[in-house]
Amino acid sequence: MADIEYMSGRKKYARPQAVLFSENPGTITESGKRLPDGYEVGAAEGSDGSFLILSDDNREPVSMSIERIETRERMINGRMRSYHIADKLQLSLSWSMIPSRAFSSSPSFQDNGTSSATSKYTSDGGAGGADLLKWYEDHPGSFWVFLSYDKPDNFSTNKYGRLAEYSQVIEMFVSDFSYSIQKRGATNHDFWDVSITLEEA
Repeated sequence: MADIEYMSGRKKYARPQAVLFSENPGTITESGKRLPDGYEVGAAEGSDGSFLILSDDNREPVSMSIERIETRERMINGRMRSYHIADKLQLSLSWSMIPSRAFSSSPSFQDNGTSSATSKYTSDGGAGGADLLKWYEDHPGSFWVFLSYDKPDNFSTNKYGRLAEYSQVIEMFVSDFSYSIQKRGATNHDFWDVSITLEEA
């Protein structure tokens, strides 16, 4: 089950991985940290899991663009008038030469976020290419995307001391998913290039 200890154990560096996919918007702890609810994919043998931590290995920059939904029209006096409806985020993620799987065997994560797998293929234990593909195939509808980047105005208290947390949670759909197998491994894993585009619900 995801809690502060588990999430702290699952990150390799001072900050969590940049992106996490979740089937739920999670909860906010008493200390104000955002956490997904449930178990991570691979936490238990035979369990689907409700969230997936994405690897930062060989990840290209997280590219964000905003679509402004509005009706814009010129009035009779020539002045422009706009009826703003909403701003929606589009997110692009891509990896080059990412291992096809994160671990050599089922990771079976412990309560403190460590894994029982004998070897790890992604350095931070985040999802490999086949893990990303499985999430895409299993989630044709919307899901929640947790983002960790410097956006202090998303916090109401201690804004500038929250860099090591998920600062934004957005409900999104996958609008495009593509992958290619770059190198096939002999006995352990392949290397994939993966590209995902997501749109805010």
